[in-house]
Amino acid sequence: MKDLGLFFKPIDAQRIPSNESCLGAKMHIHTEDAFPDLSEKGAAIIYVPEFRNGKSQYQGKFDDRFRDTLYNLFEGFSWKCTMYDLGSLLPGESIEDTYFALANVVSELVKNDILPVVIGGSHDLAFGMYKGYEKLEQLINMCSVDSRLDVGTTEEALTEHTFVGHLLLQRPCYLFNYSNIGCQAPLVGKNELELFEKLYFDVCRLGEFTTDSKRSEPHLRNTDILTIDMESVRNADFPGYEDANPNGFYAEQICQIAKYAGASDKLTSFGLMNLHPTEDRASAHSLVAQTIWYFLDGYAIRKGDFPVGTKKDYFRFVVHLDDFSEDEIVFYKSNKSERWWMEVPYPPQRGQRYIRHHMVPCDKEDYERSMKNEIPDLWWKTYQKLG
Repeated sequence: MKDLGLFFKPIDAQRIPSNESCLGAKMHIHTEDAFPDLSEKGAAIIYVPEFRNGKSQYQGKFDDRFRDTLYNLFEGFSWKCTMYDLGSLLPGESIEDTYFALANVVSELVKNDILPVVIGGSHDLAFGMYKGYEKLEQLINMCSVDSRLDVGTTEEALTEHTFVGHLLLQRPCYLFNYSNIGCQAPLVGKNELELFEKLYFDVCRLGEFTTDSKRSEPHLRNTDILTIDMESVRNADFPGYEDANPNGFYAEQICQIAKYAGASDKLTSFGLMNLHPTEDRASAHSLVAQTIWYFLDGYAIRKGDFPVGTKKDYFRFVVHLDDFSEDEIVFYKSNKSERWWMEVPYPPQRGQRYIRHHMVPCDKEDYERSMKNEIPDLWWKTYQKLG
């Protein structure tokens, strides 16, 4: 592995708790003495205080108090995963330098089966995370938990509210699908929704999530990169940021989403964005620390049941539909976790490029709807993109 220590500012060793039962005592932490030996599979925390394309008044400020809370939490039951804290990736001379550094770190970690947990910084850091997969030439899915869709227009510069549009302009483009969980109608432009529909991207509105949080789980299980904009949390639970929104996710819902995501075998990068470096926000840092904890809790219980290669250990269900050109939809149910997938056919000339994308996570309700002669929405959208 490349020497990544050059990108990071180390952590003061005095912050590491002496209590061996605490999480900080069990982590491999970058201190002045040494950079961690990244030889084992695991998850690595990275703090990136970059705000130039977001709320620029925070640029140059540093606030990683979430670490003190996280270090003093206790390890989850039967955790066996290796945990690293690589320190703080300081912003470059230009924001392009920051994206470049983050992309290199993400690429190197993912290549070596270490999952980066990026704590930001404005939400456009997702652009830098995507660039890491571009280096790997890997076709990916992305998902954001955000009250906005962040598309913007082609004429606008890259910011935290336009980065999705800039992802779509990349050539070659390695983005297969993009999902949003938690968007709020008053904060989303009509043109943005129309573009999502045209590209067969997925949207789970805040109201839909609140009615049934399990509707988000297939989207989380289908993504390679998940980023959570902490400004999507209602102000009462994540106080102190500008333009605070009275509506949004509850703190426990964000933790629930993080655990769902951590348990997904497909997900290889995780980000928590818009942790603003402002005073008297201890509760905000505590929520970020607990969200990381729940993500690690999900990561520690991964089942390794994403259905690639042989599917002999899965229950197979074939549903025949009337007046449907493909005639049938094939479902698989894991005998380890009881989670469901749908198999979406694609032209053989596509080769191996889409091999990771034709097995679509779903739930039992999708199977039950197909039994009523209804084509599941996720199946149809994927079919359109693969065709």
